[in-house]
Amino acid sequence: MANTLYPESYYAASANAVPPRPALQDDVETDVCVIGAGYTGLSSALFLLENGFRVTVLEAAKVGFGASGRNGGQIVNSYSRDIDVIERSVGPKQAQLLGHMAFEGGRIIRERVAKYNIQCDLKDGGVFAAITAKQMGHLESQKRLWERFGHTQLELLDQRRIREVVACDQYVGGMLDMSGGHIHPLNLALGEAAAIESLGGTIYEQSPAVRIERGANPVVHTPQGKVRAKFIIVAGNAYLGNLVPELAAKSMPCGTQVITTEPLGDDLAKALLPQDYCVEDCNYLLDYYRLTGDKRLIFGGGVVYGARDPANIEAIIRPKMLKAFPQLKDVKIDYAWTGNFLLTLSRLPQVGRLGDNIYYSQGCSGHGVTYTHLAGKVLAEALRGQAERFDAFADLPHYPFPGGQLLRTPFAALGAWYYGLRDKFGI
Repeated sequence: MANTLYPESYYAASANAVPPRPALQDDVETDVCVIGAGYTGLSSALFLLENGFRVTVLEAAKVGFGASGRNGGQIVNSYSRDIDVIERSVGPKQAQLLGHMAFEGGRIIRERVAKYNIQCDLKDGGVFAAITAKQMGHLESQKRLWERFGHTQLELLDQRRIREVVACDQYVGGMLDMSGGHIHPLNLALGEAAAIESLGGTIYEQSPAVRIERGANPVVHTPQGKVRAKFIIVAGNAYLGNLVPELAAKSMPCGTQVITTEPLGDDLAKALLPQDYCVEDCNYLLDYYRLTGDKRLIFGGGVVYGARDPANIEAIIRPKMLKAFPQLKDVKIDYAWTGNFLLTLSRLPQVGRLGDNIYYSQGCSGHGVTYTHLAGKVLAEALRGQAERFDAFADLPHYPFPGGQLLRTPFAALGAWYYGLRDKFGI
């Protein structure tokens, strides 16, 4: 039996108390069966319930067990590939739709937190930090690009200004996005799950979907029960396994590593990040960090292709943290963990429909916190017959990894090695 308890992360240790949820043990009927209680599934379920659907959510482990409860906790706008890249591949009309949606996920998170009073340490403000002049140039063009799509809460930071927001001398400048920010990601997921139940939705934990009976009236089977539904939403992402084989070929689970320090105390925390913004650098293989509600530093980075759990996470990430903040050399690390996200070859999300009644969204490629909240809304719209925004995502071109599942890991690792060299030499 796979481990279905939360990994030993800072988030699990500081999670808000929630009631235990039962495993499915009989046959139930519903309008929509959602597979996966991460952000994509939770967001879909919540929008559907608000629109009068009956919803049942099946979760193989616990709410927020996967990437939703393990990520860096940063609200970062847009997609893993920016709107200009999308525009070149799909043309202006589709890019226009996707461009305007690129900033919606963060708004949805804030609406959810306010409407359902979710306690998740929400803070406004995210910084993109440039290490080279070339990266700074990219941020300048990114600001112009985002402003073209109506996104105006942006400020370029010169070398002096970035020192005011982060005590790290690696950076030549940066960009502040006040509609970015950070959250306790597991508590956000748990709060959304409670909101689902408050509207009459049902969530079954420890209830993996083991088989989908496709057809006019699809049925999802779990080890001890089944759900008959009019529609199914597949939202397993990097934890879906081979339940839907046609989705597995076009994506690859990847691991990212995160460490959390002991509490730093108010003075040191304020010295590192005076305005409490979160930060990510502009490298292809980027580092990201922020303060928690109790003044620890969460620092993440590194990618393990094929989603193996590395033996010593602290040994991988601590040197990156000390390069940014040598002043933390004597600080103890209290937690270290890994979590998987799903990478696609284009690094754009995959959204679509199988047959008439099975919908899916997957492959956020490391940009999941905001995108998944948008995806839930877009999937819910499609089930209500409003498919324009769904189609804009569904029409994005996607390709299987060269060599299939056997070669996808070495292929992606080779690409990462190449980009790592580019980061290192600033090219």
